[in-house]
Amino acid sequence: MTKEQAGKRIKELSIELDEHNYKYYVLSHPTISDYEFDKLLEELISLEKQFPEFLSPHSPSQRVGGAITKDFATVVHKYPMMSLGNTYSEEDLRDFDQRVRKLLPDDKIEYVCELKFDGVAIGLTYKDGELVRAVTRGDGLQGDDVTANVKTIRSIPLKLKKGDYPAEFEIRGEIILPRKEFDRMNAELAAQLKEDGFSEEEINERLYRNPRNTASGTLKQQDSSIVATRNLDCFLYALYGDNLSFKTHFESLDKAREWGFKVSDKTRLCSNLEEVMHYINEWEHRREKLGFEIDGVVIKVNNYLQQQELGFTSKVPRWAIAYKYKAEAAATTLNDIGYQVGRTGAITPVAHLKPVTLAGTIVKRASLHNADQIEKLDLRIGDTVFVEKGGEIIPKITGVDLSKRLAHASKVKYITHCPECNTELIRIEGEANHYCPNENGCPPQIVGRLIHFTSRKAMNIEGLGGETVDLLFREGLVHNIADIYDLKKEQIMGLERMGDKSASNIIEGINKSKKIPFERVLYAIGIRYAGDTVARKLARHFKNIDALMNANFEQLIEAPEIGEKIAASVLKHFADIEKRKVIERLKHAGLQIEIKQDASNQTLSEKLKGITIVVTGTFKNYERDQLKKLIEQHGGKNGSSVTGKTNYLLAGDDCGPSKLEKAEKMKVKIINEEQFEEMIR
Repeated sequence: MTKEQAGKRIKELSIELDEHNYKYYVLSHPTISDYEFDKLLEELISLEKQFPEFLSPHSPSQRVGGAITKDFATVVHKYPMMSLGNTYSEEDLRDFDQRVRKLLPDDKIEYVCELKFDGVAIGLTYKDGELVRAVTRGDGLQGDDVTANVKTIRSIPLKLKKGDYPAEFEIRGEIILPRKEFDRMNAELAAQLKEDGFSEEEINERLYRNPRNTASGTLKQQDSSIVATRNLDCFLYALYGDNLSFKTHFESLDKAREWGFKVSDKTRLCSNLEEVMHYINEWEHRREKLGFEIDGVVIKVNNYLQQQELGFTSKVPRWAIAYKYKAEAAATTLNDIGYQVGRTGAITPVAHLKPVTLAGTIVKRASLHNADQIEKLDLRIGDTVFVEKGGEIIPKITGVDLSKRLAHASKVKYITHCPECNTELIRIEGEANHYCPNENGCPPQIVGRLIHFTSRKAMNIEGLGGETVDLLFREGLVHNIADIYDLKKEQIMGLERMGDKSASNIIEGINKSKKIPFERVLYAIGIRYAGDTVARKLARHFKNIDALMNANFEQLIEAPEIGEKIAASVLKHFADIEKRKVIERLKHAGLQIEIKQDASNQTLSEKLKGITIVVTGTFKNYERDQLKKLIEQHGGKNGSSVTGKTNYLLAGDDCGPSKLEKAEKMKVKIINEEQFEEMIR
């Protein structure tokens, strides 16, 4: 065969195999046998080996894997992968519906109902119709690049056919392990273990526990050829991009299906909550007949402009919610109760259980939350308790089988002193938890603060994971967060399991962390009640650490969305002389303790000082986020909804009628794009 003939045949085979992949894995309608498909694939692989110049990264031969990934690169999401609020009752779902209708009182509301796949969230980026990157959810802000492994999933197109898709876009979905593949893998593993001489009990201990965890572990396999043998699948359910023109979510799903993506045919458009509940109840009874696991239903407002109107809280979208089916429950024996100390000193009681299988995993411990929960359950050691997984993640005790209670079982008495440092516990009025007040002398609190400081969302210091931080503390090298920046390579090399390379990586990670922006430094410091969102708002309002440390109560509550509880916590934190000394050492170490002015955050004027503006609709010359940034740069504040404190409603095209009518009713001035430009000119 000549080079020209080989190139032509490779192209023909690639097109033919892609079409058969699509028919089999997306349409579930194969037109050739597996044997015929394998023969075509073998021919393609053979030709590509003979003529490697024709091997494309999007060739069907790449589905068999072979790439080795030792370290999965961390990638920041262009669009954060937010989690959803959960509900388990019809009452909560009706509350969600009422909140939506209250914010959009005169709009027609449609909901899209989707099966909630029990798998691994994934974001796929396409450029010019070709898959260029696949990233896991991670912490929502950044995830792991698993592109090589995802390319082995045959229901995910490597290259799209010609279509009207944008030059670049992202599509998100869930990677799942079908039940038949999960059963096959366990059958093969059990046979191998039996052949190796393991007992039945040992085999049961080593089997894969559930499809979701197995899918997650498969995606992090270093050898993509192993991933290819596990036949993962993927359903796509959300499009993101700067040049998408869809008006509704349901319309975007139809278009994604047209472009060649696998979109569930079980998705349904509902015109009211009764239809939503019918869908939920239908699939609660039919879910066992599916070839994959689901744990509930996702409900989304269909109209994109309405989604924009509803917006987000700091953690979840207001226009979507997940209804989760009741978790599997099991009965077992309560053997004991232990107590854990968190970084804030909060005491968490933990139930030690006789091991029991629950939702595919062996459960040995369960959270009891606080003393009130123990009192409410009226627990006794030796009780037969009912355990379920809250949200199918954290096991919890939901009740006691009183008919099996032992005759002389005594009531559980909550501890009075810290289990780690023996300091007498306190309980703050209005709070459920007990606390150990010995924050500078209680080891778990100190280590917890250090681990929080070095974590990915905070200072992201590579090499300083929980075990290493604990080792450094036990060896007396670090006692507070500032000590980290005094560490020397020679000190680290002298520790157990620490060689030259490990020590160098840690020092390099520490030095890199000095470039982390102020808002994340503030979050890392660990002020109580100041999560990442609050830290960001405080940083942007006060601009530097000195202004924040010296602010009084009135100045603190003037910051956007900072209430009395957070303000009091900030004051208490910086009233501690030792904490101020730590801050001074962090300054000296070279950390970013102020927001540096640049084109994106510099103050342009104070023309909008004291003015609150709500932005709604679409605009000719700006994206909504650009307008919000301009409002802040000119000294103004952004409002999420029209209230008595709103000064202007900046309204563009296609804005929902609810905000316009509310503005008119409350006599809030409505301005357009040109009038806004005049205000800041």
